[in-house]
Amino acid sequence: MPDELAPDAGPTSPSAGRKLDPGGDNAIAVTLGLLGDEWNLWILRHSFQGAKRYSDWMRIGGISHAVLSSRLATLTGAGILDRIRYRDKPPRYEYRRTACGQQLWSVLLTVWSWELRWTPDEGVLPLMRHITCDSHFTPLLLCASCGRPAGLGDVVAEMGPSGGWTRSVPAATSRRRSSGAARMPRVVPQTMELLGNRWSAAMLGAAFFGATRYSEFAERMQASPTIVADRLRTFTELGVLRECPNTERADRVTYQLTEKGRAFFPVVVSMIAWGQRWFRAPEGDAIAFAHTTCGDAFTPRLACSECGLELDAPTVSVESRTTDVPRGRTPNTF
Repeated sequence: MPDELAPDAGPTSPSAGRKLDPGGDNAIAVTLGLLGDEWNLWILRHSFQGAKRYSDWMRIGGISHAVLSSRLATLTGAGILDRIRYRDKPPRYEYRRTACGQQLWSVLLTVWSWELRWTPDEGVLPLMRHITCDSHFTPLLLCASCGRPAGLGDVVAEMGPSGGWTRSVPAATSRRRSSGAARMPRVVPQTMELLGNRWSAAMLGAAFFGATRYSEFAERMQASPTIVADRLRTFTELGVLRECPNTERADRVTYQLTEKGRAFFPVVVSMIAWGQRWFRAPEGDAIAFAHTTCGDAFTPRLACSECGLELDAPTVSVESRTTDVPRGRTPNTF
């Protein structure tokens, strides 16, 4: 049965966002630390599909008690989930999405859509249905100000007061791997290749900010030559970057975003918009976007590919399925 992405905000949800420490990790770094973790995304995915109690996630399987307890504590501490007692004797709790957690629906839709279109046939992702037109759909990125389509080519960005590369990448972000019952879920594997490692996240940001040469990536990432070379190789193998001839030096190459890489932009801009809404540095935003088509500040919105109407959470349902459409192509029904 489909589960509507209806509001599930807990009573203690903050409405103004959490204040960050001056000079510390900015909203982008905090967001990457939370959403660059496959178990966090796995828990949130099933939360949107109805899981509320500890036993619900354990019943789905594949996660250990230690990992589930740790991630639920992380998501609760970040204000994404609320821990609410539903029974006194013995005390029992359930985890409901706060207003902050509920707003992640748009981020998850962009991640699922990109993975379905561009990744190999790994894992199982839900279908997305627009209740208004009763169609499976692909989310389209729009500008909230003018309502027109937006993409990487017509959105410009500049660092804000709390921006900067060192503050935008969490120091501890890495893909933690476990064995046995806590083996990593393979739900959004290539998204995690791009976001689940601090150096990958830094390289992705550098690419979207226009870096094309090895020296430009190295300068912005502030990483060792070995790390920069390894990440460039990984991104090229994933098909997110491609090597191109360097017109200035025949013995060098440049690295350009591919169609697949550019298609990841809705994921990135949705994550940043969510992060800056709910995690606020005292100096101001980390990054500012502008839509060149209308000239206004850019705030992302999503629309249905089938009827063109703007999406909101109550009009979107997610449908679990055991037989999935093959990844790597876009069927007419999705």
